[in-house]
Amino acid sequence: MKKGSAFAGSPGRPPVRRASTGRGFEHPLAFWAGALACTAGVLLHFPMYLHAGDMGYKLVGMPADPAMITGMVLIVAGLLASLYGLVPRRSREIQRSSGRIRVRAMDDAPIRPAHIALVIVLVFAVTIDVMKPTSLAFVAPGFAEEYGLKSPANPQGTIPVSWLPLAGITGTVIGSWIWGALGDRIGRRASLIFAGMIFVATSICGAMPGFTWNLVMCLFMGIGAGGMLPITFALIAETIPARHRGWLMVLIGGNIAGAYVITSWLAGWLIPIYSWRILWLIGLPTGLIFIALNRWIPESPRFLLARGRTEEAEAVMARYGAAVQEAEPEGGEVHVPLKRTGYRTLFRRPLLGSTLGITILGIGVGLMTYGFQQWVPTNLQHLGYSTVKSNYVVRNAALLGLPFTVLTAWMYAVWGSRKTIVTVSGITVVPLLGFVVGGDALADRQLLLSLLLVVPLAGVSSLAAVVTGYAAEVYPTLLRSRGTGLAAAMTKAGGVLILALTVAAATVPSIAATALIGAVPLLLAALVFAWGCPETKQRSLEEISQDLTVAHS
Repeated sequence: MKKGSAFAGSPGRPPVRRASTGRGFEHPLAFWAGALACTAGVLLHFPMYLHAGDMGYKLVGMPADPAMITGMVLIVAGLLASLYGLVPRRSREIQRSSGRIRVRAMDDAPIRPAHIALVIVLVFAVTIDVMKPTSLAFVAPGFAEEYGLKSPANPQGTIPVSWLPLAGITGTVIGSWIWGALGDRIGRRASLIFAGMIFVATSICGAMPGFTWNLVMCLFMGIGAGGMLPITFALIAETIPARHRGWLMVLIGGNIAGAYVITSWLAGWLIPIYSWRILWLIGLPTGLIFIALNRWIPESPRFLLARGRTEEAEAVMARYGAAVQEAEPEGGEVHVPLKRTGYRTLFRRPLLGSTLGITILGIGVGLMTYGFQQWVPTNLQHLGYSTVKSNYVVRNAALLGLPFTVLTAWMYAVWGSRKTIVTVSGITVVPLLGFVVGGDALADRQLLLSLLLVVPLAGVSSLAAVVTGYAAEVYPTLLRSRGTGLAAAMTKAGGVLILALTVAAATVPSIAATALIGAVPLLLAALVFAWGCPETKQRSLEEISQDLTVAHS
């Protein structure tokens, strides 16, 4: 078959049908009706919040009013309707077919305007996605105060404030697994847009009056946030030319540091006026903006071809510099038996080695993000800093660390994935040891404290981007979304572990303890990657998969 053809009449392919209307939604009327219902449901939660303005926006002890209950019903109905509007027909058949179609970005293709538009939208998506879990660090002090929870500022409380971030981060782990499977089942684009709907719906967490309801909604908020990053990386891997793919993924994923800057700035500006609840409520406008940008998010050409939407697939390939090579027989890109496409396949040869390295590094990133980074604002307040000052100290350190993300992206492009992971892991460990040695004494040395914060805040963000980007490159098409879901889940699993220990101990660990806990797995991950994970530098996805086959045989 000639390269660039769409296999319209190939055996075993679904019949060609015209592209659906409504910006590619399967049932556009159902989707937009659901989006409208979700938005209305969230807005019905605002009156109670606004009426509490003269009480510092504290809702503790208030019962849910009729408007709030009606809003919850609308949100549930809206989510179901929007999901129905997105899910394609024959999704299981589509998943099997898409793995037998080899679509590659031309290795020497230039970055096009379509790539730039996609990158801008996905940067926005990653930013609002990461703002959810990072907001937990800034919400915790006010949440503890309103509900009388145990924290460094309120040691007399009975229930640890750690329950809130534990619920949220547990949700992100669950969401990464769910969205990883969903992206391979219903498509990358549909999964991304539905994650945006979850953002809109769960913004009502900011209007929840009861402690238990806050935990439940924070769990669901985490489920939505856990899906955006892995699907984003899978889509980038399948639409960006090979020579630009790696560094762009790191640069986009490294925007975690940018999201931390934005969140800390918003916290310092808005929380003193509108309380901690405002950081959840801004999920409504940011989620709606992302959904409005859906027209600049393409679907994977593999997925479109499997659906029989040949004209749309050819249009996407023309815009992004991709071409169809050939239709693969049963078995997909990796020519070893992949009879199953579930998560267990990732832990079998020939994928086991890569999965081991990704898992250890991901856990290390999670321990850093939700151990050290999560409790930085709280620990700074424990050391004597005010809420506003601690937020700005963190913001300044994150701002200084932004160039580190650019440097990591450059390293990924020039040095390759393995050297970058080993080097960045080692560099991140050094200042962590400074916190282990200095401990609470750093409170009197603000400049040194700020400088030591720079690399961990930026380094862990870069490592989170690198590990997810690496997973998007190293796994075959049938498992790519699940592979990035695994990586994203592991970056949160370490957080669940350390937060669970915090809840059990009923106290927040010191800055020295969290630094030590994060340093150990990062060193171990560096050794694993140096020992035997495959290199992905400027190589086609098919070539990487084929090398795994050769190594296995």
